[in-house]
Amino acid sequence: MAHRLSLRDAGAAALVLAVIAVHGCIANRVAELIAEFGEVHAMPPRIAVAYVREMQPSAPPAVAATPPRPARTPKRRAPAAAPAVSPAASAPVQDVPLAEPVSEALLDLPPKPAPTAASAPASAVESPPAAPEAAASAPKDEFEWPVSTRLSYVLTGNYRGEIHGSGEVEWVRVGMRYQVHLDVIVGLPFLPLLSRHMTSEGELTPAGLVPQRYDEDSKIGFGERRRLTMFFEPDAVVLPNGQRRERWPGVQDTASQFVQLTYLFTTQPQLLAPGATIDVPLALPRNVDRWVYDVLDSETLYTPFGPLDGVHLKPRRVAQRGGDLTAEIWFAPSLHYLPVRIRIQQDAETFIDLMIKRRPQLAAPK
Repeated sequence: MAHRLSLRDAGAAALVLAVIAVHGCIANRVAELIAEFGEVHAMPPRIAVAYVREMQPSAPPAVAATPPRPARTPKRRAPAAAPAVSPAASAPVQDVPLAEPVSEALLDLPPKPAPTAASAPASAVESPPAAPEAAASAPKDEFEWPVSTRLSYVLTGNYRGEIHGSGEVEWVRVGMRYQVHLDVIVGLPFLPLLSRHMTSEGELTPAGLVPQRYDEDSKIGFGERRRLTMFFEPDAVVLPNGQRRERWPGVQDTASQFVQLTYLFTTQPQLLAPGATIDVPLALPRNVDRWVYDVLDSETLYTPFGPLDGVHLKPRRVAQRGGDLTAEIWFAPSLHYLPVRIRIQQDAETFIDLMIKRRPQLAAPK
């Protein structure tokens, strides 16, 4: 009897050991999966850059001058149709979409008509007569992506009371790869009330920035960090919750949009004509949608290093509690169309205002 009990005990012990081994394997695999998940969704390594000089304000490129519209007028003049052609030629300037096909057509169209122009998208054909000629005066093969650049801002705003802090936009380029970082800190840098770090990374193409991944890291006070990641596939945007949305041509993310607009205004400054509209496909953590910005008049911005003229872009959407954040942006032609003021608004009572506080810092030329 005792012998049988010992055998039974040995069998039970063996079963327990087997179960522990199986559970150990499962636990190890779960730990590996958690580690892999954490690695995929960790903030991407930030490329370190040494900034050695400051950008000096200068007059915008000559291409920003008034487009040579009169040169086109004689070609379009006709005895019966002349009165109707003039308004039609100027009307599209008020609504110039910036989806990728349009910007590619404006950049790729040769100075004179050629067979390849016939294959341009219909939206490019509807562009104002002066736009292709103005873009032709600065062909894209002459455009050189700028060296890594850092913009520093002083932050003011309101969040249950007056707030202060700092902000930074950093553009980093390595070959034809890029990173854009947008960092916002409310409060003291060593003890922030709120911090948010946004990173976009991807590649550079003739049409501008093509994001491949967007990350966002937020923390309020002593609360837990909130991490969001979006992936950009060739035909889809994968949102943080795993849902997939169609990837529209020229789509940008929260961080990359500022540099993409700078690129477009540098190569096509006629898009900043007061009264025009800018159409930006934008992928946000909760949806993918088209944002329309109205181009307002230029304003004088007073900075620690002197007054700057900034062209004001204002979104048509009204910020509402629980909705997407809206951003008004001021671009300075004298600083290579960089964003020198950014006002991000959640609702009428909650906003931050970033104003440039020093000249842009530049990396060493390569």
